[in-house]
Amino acid sequence: MSVLSQTKDKILYLLKSRGGCTSQFLAKELELTSMGARQQLLKLTEAGQITSFLKSEGIGRPKRYWYLTQKGQANFPDRHADLTLELIESVKILFGETGLEKLVKGRESKSLDRYLNAVQSVKGLTDKVNALAHIRTEEGYMTEVQSVGENFMLLENHCPIWATAKQCQSFCRSELAMFQQVLGDMVQVERTEHRIAGARRCAYKISPKIGNNE
Repeated sequence: MSVLSQTKDKILYLLKSRGGCTSQFLAKELELTSMGARQQLLKLTEAGQITSFLKSEGIGRPKRYWYLTQKGQANFPDRHADLTLELIESVKILFGETGLEKLVKGRESKSLDRYLNAVQSVKGLTDKVNALAHIRTEEGYMTEVQSVGENFMLLENHCPIWATAKQCQSFCRSELAMFQQVLGDMVQVERTEHRIAGARRCAYKISPKIGNNE
């Protein structure tokens, strides 16, 4: 892969994980000159991968932010989306909603076991959150953790089952409850952004309860 191709891939990744970005931010992150960053953005725009909008931020001139287009989003595909959708439809036809519910619960149970196993030997909330983020990233969710005071934000910048979740929302209903169970009773987990509701990603706020000294 050429250096130019690597740079384009990095730009696409940053726009996917960060949302809208300015050319100045991208240039700094990728150690490019301002001109070099703009040239790469122009090429990606011509290829239909990204687009840009002016955004007013109070006093001063509006800033131009760059975003992925639908074509750009396709660089981060859902896993086996078409096959999965066909299987879901087949389950509904053959076994009805009851059969589909059993399928969803089976997936939930396996996911919960996997997450609990990942954090069982980890001590402290910080390490538990990072362990959970790591396994979610391995599953394709491009998960990152941000500290906000005593709280944490678990940010999932990609949904590898998006096509499935759109057709059958039961597949993403359980994340909140699973995260709560994995992290324990001494924290509160809240969903603050939900892609199904129109957000660009799913985000969860993790807050220690009063009296938790972890």
